[in-house]
Amino acid sequence: MKVTVLSGGVGGARFVRALAETLAPQDVSVVGNVGDDLEVLGLHVSPDLDSILYALAGLNDEERGWGRAGETWNALEEASRFGGADWFRLGDRDIGLHLVRTQALADGEPLSAVTARLAAAAGVEVRLLPATDEPLRTWLETPAGDFPFQDWFVARGHRDEVDSLRFEGADDAAPAPGVVEALDAADLILFAPSNPYVSIAPILAVAGIREAIERRRVPCVAVSPLIGGAAVKGPADRMLARLAGGTTPAHVASCYPGLIDVLVIDEADAPAELEVETVVTKTLMTDATARRRLAEAALR
Repeated sequence: MKVTVLSGGVGGARFVRALAETLAPQDVSVVGNVGDDLEVLGLHVSPDLDSILYALAGLNDEERGWGRAGETWNALEEASRFGGADWFRLGDRDIGLHLVRTQALADGEPLSAVTARLAAAAGVEVRLLPATDEPLRTWLETPAGDFPFQDWFVARGHRDEVDSLRFEGADDAAPAPGVVEALDAADLILFAPSNPYVSIAPILAVAGIREAIERRRVPCVAVSPLIGGAAVKGPADRMLARLAGGTTPAHVASCYPGLIDVLVIDEADAPAELEVETVVTKTLMTDATARRRLAEAALR
């Protein structure tokens, strides 16, 4: 079975790892969100792509939920000492990857090519693809003003309620090489248990990707990021309540009109009456066994 999964955020990275542990890694393709990308201290950082890469390579910090295991912070502390920005936490190990990416992009290498090179260097067999090679950035419109994603999420601790979102650059963004081909060749398309608004929506904002999913001839399965109507981590439940009107499985499914055939939900959210098929299982990915159970439920 060949699977292509749209993913962003920590939950998405864990789910991708579960797929790679359940299927042959070379049969899994990941289309990663780049709406979160930013420049920090002159470095190009792709947080969602990196979370996926680190999870697949077994380098991620499971306890903290983001970044590298065994991380140190000497470079950031020195940057802060000399007046540099320190609001976005870049660890020493993490900076090494960003240095390579930033240099490659400055030399004219597209993001998709450098991402493939970084994944290969980390021993990752899963095909990791950015949604697009073009600049695409998520902006949040809030009562306190408009903010780029990381300013809202990290610097402001996502405390501002969100009135709407926009994806700058999406109108001109083409799918990265290999993305449409991976979707067309898939036996199954998956949406990871990621925030529908800030992780999956930026990917779908690339018209070529949405069109490929709309014309699919295979099932498309989404995994809800909520358990008992609440997010395990992050603002997905608050955003759904404000933008979709609630946090039930029906509200999650409403984020993907015409795009999904099945929604996987947690036992705490059952029963649920939806216009798409519902699969009920335990969705909390506490360990490898729980991750694999969720992956197998989505694949079934």
